[in-house]
Amino acid sequence: MRLVIASNNKHKIAEIKEILGESFDEIVSLREAGIELDTVEDADSFLGNAAKKALEASELLKGDAVLADDSGLCVDALDGAPGVYSARYAGEGHDDALNRKKLLEALDGVPFEKRGAHFACAMVLAENGCIKAQSVGRVHGRILFEERGENGFGYDSLFYYEPFELSFAEIDGEKKNTVSHRRNALMLLLAALKSGE
Repeated sequence: MRLVIASNNKHKIAEIKEILGESFDEIVSLREAGIELDTVEDADSFLGNAAKKALEASELLKGDAVLADDSGLCVDALDGAPGVYSARYAGEGHDDALNRKKLLEALDGVPFEKRGAHFACAMVLAENGCIKAQSVGRVHGRILFEERGENGFGYDSLFYYEPFELSFAEIDGEKKNTVSHRRNALMLLLAALKSGE
């Protein structure tokens, strides 16, 4: 079966393709499937946004499995912010650098031990306009006082993963994909699909 990833984010697409590997006959992006779609993400939860994207795309891709995700950073000291607004935390336009700058400003004066945070990733798989499986994966860490590392994207350079003693941007992509929120969500999703067969 062909899997279409309902995303235009090249970083997410690359991570999902690498993590899922041989789980599907073919894995393509929306653009590779010939679909131009930019779903409005206005739900109040990661699962809500992922479901909206998956269902909208699956209506256009009959016969294909469609996978959508929504993910973001939740910071304890900020009551879970930026949360579902992670990509547009500093305003519309998905500017990663400005988002990171705003996060550091919001945490000014907060000591390291109180800078707990987690990345969350919701995954929804749909076929022919119906949800077949869904999951939420998380990975816990802390927010650094300054950016570290050149890999990754989004908030990776500020997210300190304690078991590796490195920021997500200091970890190579292959190693990150063994522990990331996206991997955890995909493993849970695959388990849900297998149990439902």
